[in-house]
Amino acid sequence: MEQTDHRKEPKPPFPPQKQPSPGIESKLEPRPKFEASLYKAAGKLIGKKALITGGDSGIGRAVAVLYAKEGADVAITFLPEEREDAEETREYVEKEGRQCVLIEGDLCEPQFCQSAVEKTVEELGGLHILVSNAAHQMRKESLEDLTFEEWDRTFKTNIYAYFLLTKAAVKHMQSGAAIIATSSETAFLSPKELPDYSATKGAINTYTKALAKMLISRGIRVNAVAPGPVWTPLNPSDEGTTKEKVAHFGESQPIARPAQPEEIAPAYVFLASEADSSYVTGAILAETGGLPIQ
Repeated sequence: MEQTDHRKEPKPPFPPQKQPSPGIESKLEPRPKFEASLYKAAGKLIGKKALITGGDSGIGRAVAVLYAKEGADVAITFLPEEREDAEETREYVEKEGRQCVLIEGDLCEPQFCQSAVEKTVEELGGLHILVSNAAHQMRKESLEDLTFEEWDRTFKTNIYAYFLLTKAAVKHMQSGAAIIATSSETAFLSPKELPDYSATKGAINTYTKALAKMLISRGIRVNAVAPGPVWTPLNPSDEGTTKEKVAHFGESQPIARPAQPEEIAPAYVFLASEADSSYVTGAILAETGGLPIQ
């Protein structure tokens, strides 16, 4: 049987590169790995309907593809600038014989969060899994550089949307449903150049734990995944970083590289599948390449 050897995964240094926000996956070099060719599907999500925010690229795309491999239909949200990536995600989901609904809009707008849930239910016929994954990140050198507008957008995208999406989604969810958020190791490490981003990830963790307690009597499980550095368009499109830093992204992890999206996505299958995680709720699952954060 073929075995995964992390030493064969792409390692820094990468080609120096930058992109305007929000970043396009098809322009990243090397291309992120999301197809999970070594993954063995077991029909864990047959008949399930999932909404994945930021499903056009990065972790969201890899989750969409794995959910399709496991038998789920998916809807993904994305910004207008990310249409090209979203179309490619749909192509790979449909290769697995599953439906993929594209929902374009900005999660900073409360009405879009509501309409994304409603469109998912309308187009797919239900909602069993919500993955609140989309994020906004811009490094800053000092507090003076961090404007209110930037702080506001980070919170609206990362934590307000999570609240609004869950509030809209639970009305359609039955016992056995799952809510999964994307947190980050930054919630624990608090890097000085990411005060707003780190604060939202800490809020995600606390909200996840509280929501899990609130919904446990209804049979809805709520968890989060906290990755370390992952090779996605979020990084080269961060205006506060440089081409040289992108080239060495993830180098300081014990594993000496960033994760590929396909390495992170199986955790989202685990947390969505009652066969695997029926006793898991209120958990923050760390995937950090050897860096202890809890």
